[in-house]
Amino acid sequence: MLLVLTIHGIKACDTMKKARDWLDGHRIPHALHDYKVSGIDRAKLQDWSRQVGWEALLNRSGTTFRALPEADKQALDEAKAIALMQAQPSMIKRPVLETPKGLVVGFKPDIYAAALG
Repeated sequence: MLLVLTIHGIKACDTMKKARDWLDGHRIPHALHDYKVSGIDRAKLQDWSRQVGWEALLNRSGTTFRALPEADKQALDEAKAIALMQAQPSMIKRPVLETPKGLVVGFKPDIYAAALG
């Protein structure tokens, strides 16, 4: 049986395009879950948080996070971060790649090669 990985992110994101091009170039079958279009459920975010920590998932440098009111940025914890990411999926770092060896957040060719080799 052929394993198809799932790459989560936003289709129009440049980093997503680079990651998908890398997967295509290495003939690694994958499905795209665009969480800006399809949303993301709380259970999935909680699972990811258990695997890599909410801090690794929350994109604090993006415009969506930076545009938040200061009160929303203060006293962040896992529950608050997950609620923010679920409400506005643009705050999730991308891509998030689910592999048999675990979750990979972000894209770097050498990390993909190690995770998928």
